[in-house]
Amino acid sequence: MDAESLLRVYDTELRTDAETPGAVAVQRLGPLRLVTFAGGRGFVTYADLDDAGPYDALVGEALALLTADDAITRIEWKTRGHDHAPGLHEALLGHGFVPDEPEAIMMGEAASLVEPEPPPGVTLRQVRTEADVLAMCAHSGVVFDDPPDSGYAEAILARLSREDGMELWVAEAAGEIVSSGRLEPVARSRVAGIWGGGTSAGWRGRGVYRALVAARARSALRTGHTILHSDSTPMSEPILARSGLVKVSTTTPYEWRRP
Repeated sequence: MDAESLLRVYDTELRTDAETPGAVAVQRLGPLRLVTFAGGRGFVTYADLDDAGPYDALVGEALALLTADDAITRIEWKTRGHDHAPGLHEALLGHGFVPDEPEAIMMGEAASLVEPEPPPGVTLRQVRTEADVLAMCAHSGVVFDDPPDSGYAEAILARLSREDGMELWVAEAAGEIVSSGRLEPVARSRVAGIWGGGTSAGWRGRGVYRALVAARARSALRTGHTILHSDSTPMSEPILARSGLVKVSTTTPYEWRRP
């Protein structure tokens, strides 16, 4: 599939409620979906904004609705580079949102990522126990330089208990986690997302990340999900490109945090 075809799959199969399987609550505001996650996280997304401008009032109303819940301490507004939304950037800045670094939206056929195997001394496995989930979240926090967040681990454990299809995978060496990531099969879709792929600094460039991607690709195919999707950092984008995924657009998250 070429980039144009994959982008159509992204817009039609992913920009729906399928995008937020772990949501605690979802409310609509015009074209927006305002999502609440466990752990005090809000999220704003949409299929398109072609007829929704000007955006200052829309951003302000969305922020007011989400922050009416005192438990919400941070909100992510997810933008896409191929959307036509002139003035949205300025409206988000005006309401206290801060843009993060853009990421590449990578997509491709899962069959192109089923190799290689991990390097010697590294084993891959799917994890489900509370101890493993806590260890995985702690490792991810170190890799991505995020402060400890017990709410995030609790939300992951709650999703596992619901058995919504999410899978957690780790790569280990000498009993220690050296890389980790999630597989998110999208219900009623041929797409599965690969998320959270973080590798310890001392293990980068040795094939661990690619092996962990391959394990998730094989698992996706077993459940009938033939297309993979990832929002990729500049570090992971070239690895996925070498494996066969293509860049179809970009996404930039804007974050608001409660003072």
